[in-house]
Amino acid sequence: MSLSEHPDYVPQNVEVWTKANREHTGPRARDAWAQDHITWGVFAVPEARIEVIGDVAGLDILELGCGTAYFSAWLAKRGARPVGVDPTPAQLESAREMQAEFGLEFPLIEAVGEDVPLPNASFDVVHSEYGASIWADPYRWIPEAARLLRPRGRLIFLRNSTLLVLCQELAPPAGERLVRPQRGLHRIEWPDTGETEFHLGHGDWIDLLRTNGFELERLVELYAPDDAEAHSYYDSVTADWARKWPAEEIWVARKRA
Repeated sequence: MSLSEHPDYVPQNVEVWTKANREHTGPRARDAWAQDHITWGVFAVPEARIEVIGDVAGLDILELGCGTAYFSAWLAKRGARPVGVDPTPAQLESAREMQAEFGLEFPLIEAVGEDVPLPNASFDVVHSEYGASIWADPYRWIPEAARLLRPRGRLIFLRNSTLLVLCQELAPPAGERLVRPQRGLHRIEWPDTGETEFHLGHGDWIDLLRTNGFELERLVELYAPDDAEAHSYYDSVTADWARKWPAEEIWVARKRA
């Protein structure tokens, strides 16, 4: 399926991430692939501290919006069988270069998170870390995740916190006042970059998950550690802001049998 056959926001976001891969994510991929421990979010909260993923050895895991696939690489190092899906060819090419360099191979598929060319009930875990979780329409990718999961499989995704989105103006970083309504929160266009993001309030997320056959197990609000410093690339939130309010959220849900 060509990009022109997808919703209008897909080619826009692919263009943004093609540029980002050239300028930022591609050159940074090696550092992420070389990392042995799993961390979450802008301020690298250790998985060992929050214990979200758990033991993944032998599990089939699909990453929606894998980018350069470093998270899938972390999972593969722990014995999982990951598959990475992303709509941006440049990102996948960087991922393949890293696979060759690190001698770690797993399937990489060029596709959008809303329409994955894989069979029903193929995975134990569907995961997204700043991939489909914010750049795909949740009313399309959540049903797709449900389709791809086996009964009792887990859905795990990291996104910007709703509070951060409500405080995020056009020019970063986020301030300490609300700048947009939560009611009707869904699609956000960023005119400075041309990208489209999708965000929901907590009640809408819970309703959407339940409608698609999920039971919510955890909502982990991530704060910046006390010793966190400004991120070298992501400037949407400062460490000081994120020490006071959660800048990110990890959602964990399980598909009903």
